[in-house]
Amino acid sequence: MAEDPASPAYRIEDLAHLSGATVRTIRAYQDRGLLPRPERRGRANVYSDVHLVRLRQIADLLDRGYTLASVKELLEAWDAGRGLGGVLGLVAEVDGPWTDEEAVRISRAELDERFGGTPDDAAVAEAVELGVLEQVPGDEDSFVVPSPQELAVAVELHAAGVPLSAISDHLRELRGQVEHIAARFLEFTTEHVFARYLGGPLHRTDADAAEAASLVRRLRPLAQQTVDAELARAMRLLAVRHLRQHLGADESPEPRNRTRNVSIPAETMQAVESLVGPEQAATFIALSAEREVRARTLDQLASSHRPSNDVDETL
Repeated sequence: MAEDPASPAYRIEDLAHLSGATVRTIRAYQDRGLLPRPERRGRANVYSDVHLVRLRQIADLLDRGYTLASVKELLEAWDAGRGLGGVLGLVAEVDGPWTDEEAVRISRAELDERFGGTPDDAAVAEAVELGVLEQVPGDEDSFVVPSPQELAVAVELHAAGVPLSAISDHLRELRGQVEHIAARFLEFTTEHVFARYLGGPLHRTDADAAEAASLVRRLRPLAQQTVDAELARAMRLLAVRHLRQHLGADESPEPRNRTRNVSIPAETMQAVESLVGPEQAATFIALSAEREVRARTLDQLASSHRPSNDVDETL
């Protein structure tokens, strides 16, 4: 990391001011080997733009979640001419937006109007805590909405009669479950796709990082597409079951046990499970039986009203 003799010369105080780091931090970075030693001119230590650029690189990597040990390894790779640019490109790809939604700004008056016109300071504070709303600095009556879709769902649920406290509780529970799904998807893709790109930075090339970044772009929508498909399947299955349970309970003033235990040959169950899966086998059998009963009922109705084809041979 050679210094340009024509570059500006800074005292450590000047370097601290320009970089945003403290003098103590700069000296600590030097002791850790993260920052080159200054040039000695007489009795003074002189820093250059090389040191300023390096301090900004360190700050950027720390902001991205790297530890000081990882930062040192990355910078050593950069000094050796290997891979920092590609790695930072990969990090930028991962840090980029994972949705097409764009944040919008909303005033407190607009927010109150959407939720029925009655101010609710507790609900707003809870929404800020959950990140559904973000307070605009210096403006207590304005908020940023990171996900307009999420806010729209809350508005619709509240309009349907769901209390705001229940919506917040539901979001907390849902968020934990979704984060578990995201963690599992990352573990899955890391194991089967990204493991070969996750060696130490000293052994990673820009080409490796660029290929990994391309994979991130390709795989990014797959998690949401999978969740959307599985959520639709589960909602269809469970909503039908839920509705039948409630309709069955309401059909008679004295609910009775409508279930029956029926023996089904093992070969038949295996065939059904291979067709629709073990979790949906019981529903499939119930729907199939119901369809057969209705078909036979229709056949009986049709036959009872069918005109006679008999001919009176005495005529």
